Amino acid sequence: MSQPIEAFKNAFKIPELKSRIIFTLLMLAIYRLGCHVPMPGVDGAALARTLRDAGGLLGFYDMFTGGAFANATVFALGIMPYITASIIMSLLVPVIPSLENLQKSGQEGQRKITEYTRYGTIVLCLVQGFMISLYMESLGDEIVPSQGWGFRLMAIMTLTTGTAFIMWLGEQISEYGVGNGMSLIIFISIISRMPSAVFNLFRMLGNDQISIFQALILVFLLVVVVAGAIVVTTGQRRIPVQYPRQIRGRGVVGGQRTYLPLRVNQAGVIPIIFASSILMLPGSLAQTVSVPWLEAFLTSMFDWAGIPYNLMYAGLIVFFSFFYTAITFNPVEMADNMKKYGGVIVGVRPGKATADYLNRVMTRVTFAGSIFLALVALMPPIVYRFLDVPDPTIVQFFGGTSLLIMVGVALDTIRQIEQHLIMRHYDGFGSRGGRIRARRGY
Repeated sequence: MSQPIEAFKNAFKIPELKSRIIFTLLMLAIYRLGCHVPMPGVDGAALARTLRDAGGLLGFYDMFTGGAFANATVFALGIMPYITASIIMSLLVPVIPSLENLQKSGQEGQRKITEYTRYGTIVLCLVQGFMISLYMESLGDEIVPSQGWGFRLMAIMTLTTGTAFIMWLGEQISEYGVGNGMSLIIFISIISRMPSAVFNLFRMLGNDQISIFQALILVFLLVVVVAGAIVVTTGQRRIPVQYPRQIRGRGVVGGQRTYLPLRVNQAGVIPIIFASSILMLPGSLAQTVSVPWLEAFLTSMFDWAGIPYNLMYAGLIVFFSFFYTAITFNPVEMADNMKKYGGVIVGVRPGKATADYLNRVMTRVTFAGSIFLALVALMPPIVYRFLDVPDPTIVQFFGGTSLLIMVGVALDTIRQIEQHLIMRHYDGFGSRGGRIRARRGY
């Protein structure tokens, strides 16, 4: 226990790392302040009362915005439009040759793709802002006293500006702070809702709305998900690689056996975030349509605890796990590099055979990691159905997606802090100065 505490103390002894941590905390504080700035033309208190028992997909979306959606603040859209635009751009890059050439052209091309992603974010904000304004108007005059195109245009402009500002905050954190800015914004949004979830759990216990047995199952679920997330996130499949001896001058170098680590969860929490953001679009559309049969169809298909929604959710998680791994892991390039330096996987021929072997092993470990992500993501609706908990948001916070995202982002941020410490000859967060295994965050 003393090792992590000592590592945090050492982090503030390094001027550059100290300034990065303080800058990150300042940007996150600004974000949380913005989550309390009310949106013009909406009674936030009345909307919060209306959505208090809604739960389901709306509660799930509100979790990603840190309560900004339920309270009708300027950050009500959150960072999800940017994530959705990033997904669309990632899918378009392999399909459109010009975008693929931009991605291969280095830093300048990546900057151009980021610019296109920003434009896509603004377009999505305009569409989602219009849909949210219609949804708020449908709740009645108590929520929106002055309805009409004046309110709708004001809502669209406010929500789009709010998301653009969040996008800027995330980029500033990634460049000048510690950790991935977008992931940290989602992390702090989820963390901010945890105290109310704990309070509601004790309130329901006091009112006999749930039993001690149900509460213990929720706590047990929390422990299992956190432990499993840590194990799978840091888990590796280590492939032995043998390098030959080389005579350089009068000395002999090489000849040692090393290991090529393949992460079980190469994509981190990206598949869950991507799948959630995609399903939120048609799910939110169900709240705004006025055609009875279409509204009934969308409501049944995108019911947070329903079978169709969860099957699509699990399928998208598995798909994005393989998709992101295919983008970030290139077995052909790794095999060529090993062949260039004389490295050989024990029992496998160099070249194409090595690339095929790496691809086969990575496919297997990715499949195991994606199944774990899907099972964790499906835990809350399953527990909600079987335990019959009155408040679905309690289940959402005590198991599943929220905990997995929090653990993944925390490990990624700690890893980046640890890199700064080790570069300056300080011990890391692990026991006896060991390092935390790396992972990729969003």
